[in-house]
Amino acid sequence: MNLQTELAPHHKSGLLLRNPVITAAGTFSYGIEYAKIAEIQRLGAIICKGTTLHARSGNAQPRTVETSSGMLNAIGLQNPGVRTVIKRYASIWETWQVPVIVNIAGETTSEFAQLAETLEGVAGVAGIEVNVSCPNVLEGGAVFGASAEAVAGVTAAVRRVTTLPLIVKLSPNSGDARPTALAAASAGADAISLINTITGMLIDIETRQPVLANGTGGLSGPAVKPIALHMVYEVARELRSSHPHVPIIGIGGITNTKDALEFIMAGASAIQIGTVNFVNPHAGVEIIEGIEEFLRREGVEDIGEIVGAAL
Repeated sequence: MNLQTELAPHHKSGLLLRNPVITAAGTFSYGIEYAKIAEIQRLGAIICKGTTLHARSGNAQPRTVETSSGMLNAIGLQNPGVRTVIKRYASIWETWQVPVIVNIAGETTSEFAQLAETLEGVAGVAGIEVNVSCPNVLEGGAVFGASAEAVAGVTAAVRRVTTLPLIVKLSPNSGDARPTALAAASAGADAISLINTITGMLIDIETRQPVLANGTGGLSGPAVKPIALHMVYEVARELRSSHPHVPIIGIGGITNTKDALEFIMAGASAIQIGTVNFVNPHAGVEIIEGIEEFLRREGVEDIGEIVGAAL
């Protein structure tokens, strides 16, 4: 049975995963913490938490809160900066069987390019995931991912300076992800991942103020799954004819094997699990085993046979 998944089929070195289960940025830290309690080497890939050019302390507390069937977070990209990430973790990642992809976040197109340049040639870094849900400070704070032109600009700028496989992670908050997916694919993305979190909020009725110090946060978890599944389905239909060589990675509320298989049948070649990692650090391996059992039961020899089966 073949669970291998190629995320960069037109890239010169490719990005071949042993299976399609990836941990999402911001939910698995740098992998090292989970290595103590979970079989991380069995995963398809790990995406480390969002990394910026310089260290960030993140937003004020409280910055996470549980919601009905999910959670809101407004972490604010707390991280030690790209050079410290490389110094602390890259040499460890290099020894691992599971590939590590670095999620990058910038406030300008130039910052995204600088981040990619800094990661170029670093042993232990298997690829880059570009987070276009960041505010563009040169455009008055508008999110990069809200504009197809901005997504294309960032993708092209990163593509020019890196030879690493390039994934672009799309925001759902523009409503229709198809234009931004097309823009990223046309500008040189090797793969598209979606969706990032959906903007939301909670209000404390006692204090009559937002619960999160930031006011709003990103909603994730099972509550967003039907929305995410639909957006993956629509993007897969859009790219199937124009960019069939650009795989899609589905994200959003995946907690079990059934969820993962739904995204794969909707057109995702791979999936990312996020919020569930906080509840069950073994979820990734359980989903891998569940996919294997499903394929065995259905008599399917290669997982590629069911990618996009619902399209």
